[in-house]
Amino acid sequence: MKASPLIIKNFTKRYGSYRGVDDLSIELKNGEVFGFLGPNGAGKSTTVRTILDFIRPSEGEISIFGLDSYKDSVEIKNKIGYLAGDIALYDNMTGRKVLKYLTSLGKHTDWDYVEKLTVKLDASLDRPLRSLSKGNRQKIGLIQAFMHKPKLIILDEPTSGLDPLMKQVFYDMV
Repeated sequence: MKASPLIIKNFTKRYGSYRGVDDLSIELKNGEVFGFLGPNGAGKSTTVRTILDFIRPSEGEISIFGLDSYKDSVEIKNKIGYLAGDIALYDNMTGRKVLKYLTSLGKHTDWDYVEKLTVKLDASLDRPLRSLSKGNRQKIGLIQAFMHKPKLIILDEPTSGLDPLMKQVFYDMV
């Protein structure tokens, strides 16, 4: 039996006396698409950042494919595709150079798949990122999240800046 892609048990995150997230428990099934909905400040990004071990929980535990999100953080990152809600890319580089750079950090990339994603998203990989609109930079971000065919993809506001047609392409990808 395969381990669940994500299990969160009794997760709480405190910032001093303020609780960013209070006693959250979730279990995702293989093949499931799950989304957090809520107002700003509800703890969505805090939860995502904790899942990825960018910040640590105050209480509770998080496992990804049966691995501890803290102890096995490096191994887990090889199984996850991630797009931050406030994506920041190297503006002087082209999309292609950014993707090649990220690949050089250790992720296996299927370049035929990257080309398919590029066509599907109508993305421009050969222009400097600073010359691209927010929506076109977002497309590069989506490609980098998907390019190594991860077992789990975590996306924070993935359609931000995309036009309605590209949002539909994204939904089809998911």
